[in-house]
Amino acid sequence: MRKLVFVFIIILFLTACSVEQASNDMPKEIRPPAVAGQFYPAAAEEITEQINGYLKQASTPPVAGEIKAIIVPHAGYDFSGQVAAYAFKLLEGVKINTAVLIGNSHTAYFDGAAIDSSDVWQTPLGQVAVDKELADKLIKADSAIKYDASVHGQDHVLEVEIPFLQVVLAGNFKIVPIMLGNKADDSYKKLAKALKDNLGENDVVVVSSDMSHYPKHEDANKIDRGALEKIKSGKVDELEKYVESVENSGVANEQTVLCGIDAVKTLLELARLSGWDKIEVLKYLNSGDVSGIGDKNRVVGYGAVAFAQAHNSQLATHNSADELNDEQKKKILDIARQTVEGFVNTGRIPEFKISDERLNKKQGAFVTLTKNGQLRGCIGQIVPTDEPLWQVVREMAVAACSEDGRFNPVEKSELDELEYEVSVLSAPEAIDDWKKIELGKQGVIIRKGGRSGVFLPQVATETGWTLEEFLGQLCSQKAGLSPSCYKDKDTEIQIFSAQVFK
Repeated sequence: MRKLVFVFIIILFLTACSVEQASNDMPKEIRPPAVAGQFYPAAAEEITEQINGYLKQASTPPVAGEIKAIIVPHAGYDFSGQVAAYAFKLLEGVKINTAVLIGNSHTAYFDGAAIDSSDVWQTPLGQVAVDKELADKLIKADSAIKYDASVHGQDHVLEVEIPFLQVVLAGNFKIVPIMLGNKADDSYKKLAKALKDNLGENDVVVVSSDMSHYPKHEDANKIDRGALEKIKSGKVDELEKYVESVENSGVANEQTVLCGIDAVKTLLELARLSGWDKIEVLKYLNSGDVSGIGDKNRVVGYGAVAFAQAHNSQLATHNSADELNDEQKKKILDIARQTVEGFVNTGRIPEFKISDERLNKKQGAFVTLTKNGQLRGCIGQIVPTDEPLWQVVREMAVAACSEDGRFNPVEKSELDELEYEVSVLSAPEAIDDWKKIELGKQGVIIRKGGRSGVFLPQVATETGWTLEEFLGQLCSQKAGLSPSCYKDKDTEIQIFSAQVFK
């Protein structure tokens, strides 16, 4: 009987990939790479290899909540790429619609904020479209924001971030490149307000800034760590006072605390307006720490910071007291990874001794494997059985790497490239009206006439479907029924919530 139940559950796996149609419209204006071969390699293969190397070495700590923005450095990859990887790693495999890139111009002084008017930006890894729809909204929001391609053409500040995004993000994405003009006015407030009013749920902000220029190694360490603490406070006035105090302190060769100060202030103001209540410093180094090429007598500082909204919309229907904490999530992910690696390498399922009461709770879960941002296997158990959560995750990890009929079993050579995501599910509850479903917050199970299908909550977020499209695809794609079967009186509809982490 147990085998039959398991087989039934396996049928209810998720296809979480979305397919985007490429536009046939030819771009009118291309912003070509200005610093390829200088700040980063000119060859696509070298860029990918270098960035993946940095990502692999980045032991980024988990950040609770949904990542909304990051601060990353913009020096040559040989100097600052490893630090930047700590922030970009948080975006690996994430489906982002638009990345808004913000920096202070290093080539010009001007009033307000300038958005590049090009149609696409080119790097050796390919083209990325500019989100003209969002750009137009920002320009209409305030007269201080305008189109101006002239300040973007030769500046490296935003360009160097795009190859990282091209490597880490899943699927197509767009950008909005924005430069601030170094006038120390209130333009940052206007830009922050416009972004608050117009950013989409699946957009991310990338602020580009280096730190100290060019004190000695020990002075930079002290100054920059103080600046990072002020950034973590989330308060613009505290950061401004700190920068002023450093500038007046007479530290030898110190020219600037943050070369992207207005971009950073924009983000702090945006976070305040948006309620992004989690700010984490991920990594700090300076150029003097780079083995073989760093000069400790004259350095530039590099910091990586993440901004998150702790109350992820995907968890809105979850009982917060019942959610896994960071340590428990890390343990569950370790179980999934060790199980896949052990099973693929030896054919045996590893044993674990788990005493944590929460991880021994009887609960359903999905394990999703991705490789280079593409789905590689995804199988789950929705209805809780007599098995504890950690054991369900172990079984689903084996199934995801070896029993997902859409893919060949995972091979040993792929193990280092896999990313792991676990969705811990609440018990399904029946509803009597499909219109009550909260799109993006609740997963849905459809059953009718012996057929069934399931979508996890994040499918709606990743695809951008309306509720009717979401249910229609669930009926036809997953259950093999009529696209409108969810409206039939004899169709059973159940909902559940999910705590999703990777």
